[in-house]
Parts: sequence; C-alpha cells; structure tokens
Amino acid sequence: QVQLVESGGGLVQAGGSLRLSCAGSGRTFDSCAMGWFRQAPGKEREFVAAISLSGTRTYYADSVKGRFTVSRDNAKNTVYLQMNSLKPEDTAVYYCAARPGYYTSTNLANYDYWGQGTQVTVSS
Repeated sequence: QVQLVESGGGLVQAGGSLRLSCAGSGRTFDSCAMGWFRQAPGKEREFVAAISLSGTRTYYADSVKGRFTVSRDNAKNTVYLQMNSLKPEDTAVYYCAARPGYYTSTNLANYDYWGQGTQVTVSS
C-alpha cells in the first residue's frame, strides 16, 4: 500500500517554471516505478513522465520532452516533476501515480496508487 500527496501546483505565466512534488508513505514507495499524468477539462487523462524505481531510467511524452524533468529521492520518499518553459496547453490537473515493480509504463491502467492531483494553470 502506498499513499501519495502532490504539492507545488499553482498559477504561472507562459514561459515560467513550477516544480511539483509527490510525497509517498510506507516502505513500499522505493519498490515502485512512478509516473506523472495530467488531465485537462473535457479531455482524457494522459501520460506526462515516468521514472524507474532506482531513478536510472526516465520517459517523457513528446509534448513535454526537453521542457519537463522527472526525478526521485528515495531517501525522502519523494518524486519531483520540474516543469520549465510552460505553455498554456500545459494547464491541467497533474497526478502522481505509483506502480509496484521495476518497470515503468505510459498506460495509466498499469498504476495502482494515485494522488489527489494538483492544479497547474498557465496564463498566456
């Protein structure tokens, strides 16, 4: 069992930056691959980024590649999403998710545990 709590969302202007944090609980946290997903109003929830349980492998959606960076600090039970050069189309609720095991996935159905989400709004 893993509990996840996101923080760091807010309102920024286009071109600005935000860093989202996802704090996990329990010893199982460092046994999970982690993912970030987002959902804009009227749209399906979509993959943003993922990181392996050791932090050695990362994956990004084409829409955020080169702008976003996912990282983790297992000693702090925390995963981060650094978001730079933000665009209005990045506006969404961002969710942290955990998948027990080594392998990452871009499919939200493969993640067992989810945070409540944090709102990111980018003004033009």
